[in-house]
Parts: sequence; structure tokens; C-alpha cells
Amino acid sequence: MNDTRNKDLAAGIVLLAAFALWTVLIRHIDVQNTGPNGTAVGFAVFNVWFHRITGVHMLIYTITDWLGLVPIIICICFGILGLVQLIRRRSLLKVDYDILLLGAYYVVVILGYLLFEMVPINYRPILIGGNLEASYPSSTTLLVLSVMPTLKYQSDRRIANPAARKAITVFVFVFSAFMVIGRLISGVHWATDIIGSVFLSSGLFLIYRFMAEYTGPKKTHLKAETSNGVQ
Repeated sequence: MNDTRNKDLAAGIVLLAAFALWTVLIRHIDVQNTGPNGTAVGFAVFNVWFHRITGVHMLIYTITDWLGLVPIIICICFGILGLVQLIRRRSLLKVDYDILLLGAYYVVVILGYLLFEMVPINYRPILIGGNLEASYPSSTTLLVLSVMPTLKYQSDRRIANPAARKAITVFVFVFSAFMVIGRLISGVHWATDIIGSVFLSSGLFLIYRFMAEYTGPKKTHLKAETSNGVQ
């Protein structure tokens, strides 16, 4: 178990370092004013080439935009779980530690998104509603790849039924793959924006999992909590 934890921590740090390096490289490697309104784009030859191959598909963009509500709903559901535990146990310290960490983790993801909205690295390759919008890292990709793995992780810890856990695992994988590929081929982000989101979200999730594993064995199954009440 300790080896697994340490691997999560090491991999998380490496991925966050890769994200930081990737961000620096985007600002300095092959930067050309080839974006909308002459905006600068790093890795310009690769990004422009890939964008020409995929083209722009606003239907896919709209679908993936609306499906971005799914991870938000998942966050709300875990927030409700934490609130129920707080009300029933009457102490914040008695709320499951991994749920408290999950709340903090979601806050970190939101702060990361807000930071790059305020300090744009890249702008989208197309205008949205006639306006330039920050594109790095892809916020939808960041949200999906940060939240969906936590659904699988928490389900593995809390759900006793193997069939239910398997169904959730399949859903998480298929949904995440569809969303990432959809954003990639929709043409509303540069390819490097998607790659940056993968680095950042994966690194953050692995560090969350590393910290959550120190809470000890699997928590009481949600089914048991529902039928017996939160202890």
C-alpha cells in the first residue's frame, strides 16, 4: 500500500512539473501571431496543422459544453454527501477526511481555472460570439479529467456491489474519452491546450488520491449509510 501511495505522489509531482514545463514551452517555442486577431500561439506549426485537419465543429462544441454539467453535478452530489455527514455527525472533524479533501481538491481545480482565465497563455483558435476567449488549459477538459476519476475512486471506496462499481468505471472511462476527444476535434482549442489540461488534471488527481489513502481503509458503503444512517 505504501508503494502505491508513493507512486501516486511521485507521478503527481512529475505530471505537475510537466504541466509547468509545458506552459513555459508554449510561451517560448515556435510562437507566431497566427491566432484570431493576430494573437500569439506557441507550437504554432503543430497547432495550426492540427487545427486545419480537424476543422471547426460547433455542434460537437455545444454538446461537450452542455455535458460539462455532468462533472459539476457530481461535485454537487459529493458536496451534499459531506453536508449530510456534517449535519448528522454534528462536527466538521467527523466528516470523512477523504470527502473534506475532495472539497479542497475541487477548490484547487477551480482556482487553477480562474488563474488561467486571468492570465491567458493562449486564446482560442476561433472567436466565440465575436470575442477572444482564453483557451489554455482547456477548462472543460480540466473539469472532466479532474472530477470524473474522483467518481470512480470514491465509488471503489464506498460501494460494495461489484457490478455497480464496474458500471461506474465504464461510464467514467467512456464519458471522459468522449469529452476529451470531442473537445480536441471540435476545433475550439489548440491541441496543446488539451495536452496541458491532461497534465494538470492528472497530476492534481494523483496527489488527491495519495492524500486520501492516508485516511485508512475504505469508508462505510454508501448503501449502508443510506439504510442505517451516518455514524
